[in-house]
Amino acid sequence: MTGPEMNAPIRKFAAVLAVFVAAAGLTACASSFDTEADLSSPLAPHIQTLVDANRGYPRWEDFPKSLQPAPEPAMLAARVGALSAAGGSLAEEAARIEWTLTGDPTAFAADVQARVDAVEVAPVTQQTQSEIEEFVRRTRERGTAPPPVDRR
Repeated sequence: MTGPEMNAPIRKFAAVLAVFVAAAGLTACASSFDTEADLSSPLAPHIQTLVDANRGYPRWEDFPKSLQPAPEPAMLAARVGALSAAGGSLAEEAARIEWTLTGDPTAFAADVQARVDAVEVAPVTQQTQSEIEEFVRRTRERGTAPPPVDRR
């Protein structure tokens, strides 16, 4: 026997074991969906009555019937063809667009940077890392508990 042939029983055993473990796990989870009512609650009988009355809902009979007949297969094929044609024309229109990203990347980056610089920045976002760490240190100092009171 070759190596893969010798490993075949091990793989089969591992597959059977994995299926068994998965089935056992699902069986264990199934009991968690069986809810039991708290019989000591004054509302328990009313709630159980509502649950029993609506256990079969929704039924197909409860849904409104369609007044229009189902479309014929030829009509569906025509709609699919129209959508495919519309998709093709949209792809052609997109191909005709002159995209602005094909130019000089450094000029594009400079233009974006100029637009970003034109927007005013909140003072909080201009803080440096050291200023933020100093603020955190001061806040932690204020947040420390006072020394314990001598109870003697």
